[in-house]
Amino acid sequence: MTEIVSGNVNPHISPHMEIWEWQIPAYLFLGGLVAGLMVLNGIWRLQGKQLEGQSVLRLGAIFAPVLLSLGMLFLFLDLTYKVHVFRFYTAFKPASPMSWGAWILLLVYPVQILALALPGGIDRFGWKLEFLNPLWERIKGITAKFEKQIAWISIASGSGLGIYTGILLSVNAARPIWNSSILGPLFLVSGLSAGAAFALLLNPSNKEERKLVRLDTAFLAGELILLILFVIGHLSGVQANRESLELIMGGGFTAPFWGFVVGLGILLPLWLEVRELTHKPTPFWIAPVFVLAGGLALRFVFVFAGQAG
Repeated sequence: MTEIVSGNVNPHISPHMEIWEWQIPAYLFLGGLVAGLMVLNGIWRLQGKQLEGQSVLRLGAIFAPVLLSLGMLFLFLDLTYKVHVFRFYTAFKPASPMSWGAWILLLVYPVQILALALPGGIDRFGWKLEFLNPLWERIKGITAKFEKQIAWISIASGSGLGIYTGILLSVNAARPIWNSSILGPLFLVSGLSAGAAFALLLNPSNKEERKLVRLDTAFLAGELILLILFVIGHLSGVQANRESLELIMGGGFTAPFWGFVVGLGILLPLWLEVRELTHKPTPFWIAPVFVLAGGLALRFVFVFAGQAG
């Protein structure tokens, strides 16, 4: 008797592969959101938007390390051998996405601190940390001379972080629905959209709001195009890819994908933001909330669909 075992459950291909729970899609979402905030911060500085960058340059920069730390906490909670977490930083393996991710996550923290020290970031600390203000002023004086360079570093490191969240899934050939080069760019663009949506909820000025809405409209359109390319790529791919697509084309993840991710997470906010750009009244918070919910749903659908098929 011959037993046929598919690749995604073949013990010789993916032995003892752990089942990812809610922590991983939440971590991927927060990583993408932080990536979006970092890229926007760099764009604002390169365009000289300091005077109208309260939600991006100040509040967005404050939230970025907090949200990233929360995401890393979720990742830590998912680790089976938590005491071995330090081993990620004892070596660098170029062929390992996890190794790349561990170092990217560590390196973006100093970039975020530099962004906070630039004009438009944090000016002074509160009374409990007032003793740090003289040192902070020195740091701000130094970083102001390299604002453009730091802006480019913020864009580059944020883009790396955003793409990594998709590559982490796409390199796993044992999960056919993840096996696509589109996932890296898709998760990056989704993170950019989430970053713009998050900044829109931080009470931006009128000029900043218009800029963020225009950018988010472009990001949402790009995300929709990449999703279409993802579907086309799987339909024209090998048999395993075509079969895996059934999970979102009639299978158990069809309603969450097309309803929550595409419908409520992309098409609805895209329509609302186009209305806002054409000066038609829309509640300011609805589109950003749906964008963030759709970005989170995207990660949950992909993570759990990949493990189901």
